[in-house]
Amino acid sequence: MAKKAAKKSPQNRPSTAVTSGEIPVVGAREDCPCGSGRRYKACHGREAAHAVQELVHRPFEGLPGEADWVALRELVPAATVPLTLAGGVAEGATGPVPSVTLATVLPLAWPALRRPDGSILLGLQTQSASGDLSRDLADALELALTTEPGSPVPARRTVPGGRRLQELLDLETEFVPAVHSGFEFWLEDAETATGDVAASLERANASAIPTEKLSSVPSSYWCAAPDKNHLRWVMTVPEEQLLDALAKLTAAEQSSLGADTRLVGSFRAHGLTVPVWDLPQSMTAADCEAPAAEFAERLAATLKDETPLTADERRARAHLVSRQVTLN
Repeated sequence: MAKKAAKKSPQNRPSTAVTSGEIPVVGAREDCPCGSGRRYKACHGREAAHAVQELVHRPFEGLPGEADWVALRELVPAATVPLTLAGGVAEGATGPVPSVTLATVLPLAWPALRRPDGSILLGLQTQSASGDLSRDLADALELALTTEPGSPVPARRTVPGGRRLQELLDLETEFVPAVHSGFEFWLEDAETATGDVAASLERANASAIPTEKLSSVPSSYWCAAPDKNHLRWVMTVPEEQLLDALAKLTAAEQSSLGADTRLVGSFRAHGLTVPVWDLPQSMTAADCEAPAAEFAERLAATLKDETPLTADERRARAHLVSRQVTLN
């Protein structure tokens, strides 16, 4: 009896593997485009999946202004921050790079935009392609450096193993957000905008919730919602320690910012906790400055108090935890 021909396994197939260049993304059960003979999910797809699953709890840790990075990513509609590249990062760029500016959001949610003069706008509120937002943003920034001036940077899958923002930016430069009432920063000369461009800008501006940054305390943002105003304050204090302190202040009726204000809960965002206060519509950002500074003093003193929570304080803490919302 004739022997059956041995079935070729992926290991026995001739190898035409691609050793350089970016591997296209295909279906999990399709042959990997690298030419290895294996299915994509068992070859380069495995590396891509690992990059997506690897979650970095605090992607902005180590950057100046970590709390403001979180605020601009999750809470602030329109803001910009000048960024300074680390030495040597701009080498090999396509033409001069006069400036790099972080922007909360760009038109059509572009990851970045290279203006005609070569300057770069880097979008912060973009879809994360992996579990490390810092690496995603760094990938968009590096791609912007080699993009022809006058062009947007297209979205793409983040290159696994690439550099992070902490490696591309000068970590000695202060992070100073400028909060805007609209998105005129999209354009080099917004006053001359006409037609569809002007209409698009008008629609974007109409959707932006009025927001202002307080100057008396760090990383705190007042906003005017339709029914009431809010103060949202991004804090770098470890979550468990902060919740204990907030519970003690709440039980002692010292957690408000004045009459008709109330600490209602908190957000959890990128590894940081963001307490939120409800404010009356008549309370402006300027009205919050002194009460917020006074609260900061009470909080600092309470954080030093290591006594166990009382029954009332535990109930206050449970209420705060029950109203906590995770943004990412």
